[in-house]
Amino acid sequence: MAIFAIYSCSSDSSSNSENVEVERVESTPAEETTAEVDPMQDKGIGPISSVELGEIDETMAAEGKETFKTLCSACHKIEKRFVGPALLGVTERRTPEWIMNMIMNPEEMVEKNKLAKDLLAEYLSPMANQNVSEEDARKILEYFRSEDNKQ
Repeated sequence: MAIFAIYSCSSDSSSNSENVEVERVESTPAEETTAEVDPMQDKGIGPISSVELGEIDETMAAEGKETFKTLCSACHKIEKRFVGPALLGVTERRTPEWIMNMIMNPEEMVEKNKLAKDLLAEYLSPMANQNVSEEDARKILEYFRSEDNKQ
């Protein structure tokens, strides 16, 4: 599964927040299905229901890279499987909402989301909740987008 040893969420919250559009909603029972779903339609379970993406914001991506190094790299590597899956190409395999919900809400995702359950079954290590803020999760997503764009 995902991120394991992440410390705290303490990144700068002042830059580029105007470029982030995120909608928060409560999860609903309909989202808690175990039925097969298209991974590029699954938004996961958690506070993020909609993310609008534009051009890659390199400043956000650089900040996301630093947050990733601090919080996520103990268990995730970009190009290789480690404790959790390799993350290169993740934005081509999952929706931005799913990625952010997995970062922000790993316990509920693993409990109720089929794709997250499948990852746990494969990696056998649940992703630790590092209390990553919405803004930092969005920056980490931007870092993933930037890495995927280099392919």
